[in-house]
Amino acid sequence: MKNQIRYSSTVSLYSFFAGAGFLDLGFETTGYKICFVNELHQPFLKAYKHSRKNLNIEPPEYGYSNTDIAEYLNGNKLSLLKDSVQLQKKKGYVGFIGGPPCPDFSVGGKNRGRHGNNGKLSDVFIELIVKCKPDFFLFENVKGLWRTIKHRQFYEEIKRKTQRSDYYITDRLINSIEYGSPQDRDRIILIGVRGNLLKDKRTNLNGSEKKLDGLFPWQETMSFKKDDVFKLPWPTTNPFNENSELPAPKKIYKKLTVQYWFKKNDVENHSNSQNCFRPKAGIKRFSRVAEGDDSKKSFKRLHRWRFSPTACYGNNEVHLHPYKIRRLNVAEALAVQSLPKNYVMPGDMTLTDMFKAVGNGVPYLTAKGLAQSIKLFLDNGK
Repeated sequence: MKNQIRYSSTVSLYSFFAGAGFLDLGFETTGYKICFVNELHQPFLKAYKHSRKNLNIEPPEYGYSNTDIAEYLNGNKLSLLKDSVQLQKKKGYVGFIGGPPCPDFSVGGKNRGRHGNNGKLSDVFIELIVKCKPDFFLFENVKGLWRTIKHRQFYEEIKRKTQRSDYYITDRLINSIEYGSPQDRDRIILIGVRGNLLKDKRTNLNGSEKKLDGLFPWQETMSFKKDDVFKLPWPTTNPFNENSELPAPKKIYKKLTVQYWFKKNDVENHSNSQNCFRPKAGIKRFSRVAEGDDSKKSFKRLHRWRFSPTACYGNNEVHLHPYKIRRLNVAEALAVQSLPKNYVMPGDMTLTDMFKAVGNGVPYLTAKGLAQSIKLFLDNGK
């Protein structure tokens, strides 16, 4: 990953489906200004506001929206949104970022696709981009939208719709590991940039296909090569021993292990360290799972010297602490999502909402790497 990247441009962002703000934080700490935040689920929006207050980040200029994004497609709300976008364009670049809810495209989810209540929101988000015409956009979703034949047609339609509106696009199936987050988690990222910003790149662009392939600096802000990481001799399983000591193996990347992040974020003293599900039954079951055994859909025990299989901690996917007889707490889950240790969720949120917000979020280092890539491209294109 390149060091001391400097940027000259001013970039304002409109964030949709913001959740607890993990994606936004990666952009904010890279020099972007969040000027509008939309999140329908009130507890997530509360976590967003609480975390920014704790991080001393100013509220967005155009405030917080707690309404369905579809309400911005017509009437007065659309007019106000378009006007504010044009106003911000006078100050610099404007971008729309968001990851619409993905259960309808997830292999392990509802799989209803574009016709599901959540699936429809992806189309709404793209339509809003087309109508408001920001300088660029970032669309994030699950790999099922990319790899599943049933959903790929819809995804290709989304891409063509943006291209017809003069966006040059590039997409990639990324993995959180590539950006230094300690989890094996694939996500599809689609990025589009308006053609009027690319005049000096026209000779290198395919005008008919409107693609940025080969020009966008995806890999320049990645910390690791995925294939190289997965070839390392990572530990598989060890017998579970409560509060045990286990030295780190050689020839692995310690920075990609959950233990490294637990220590880095001082999870034992984190404000969310006491936020944990504590079932009265099932303790014996917890103790029978070996450290590193993630072979089952649920009750996966993380290995301290390996990365996490995912960051899903809600519903039926239970992740157990490597060397304690319990589930992960919120502080540990935030660490696996590579959040800074001063990111804190409000203590009066329900545990269900806390873990759902963490599981839905884009890993912080992944968000930061994507933000750096976009700025590198925009600045080189000035």
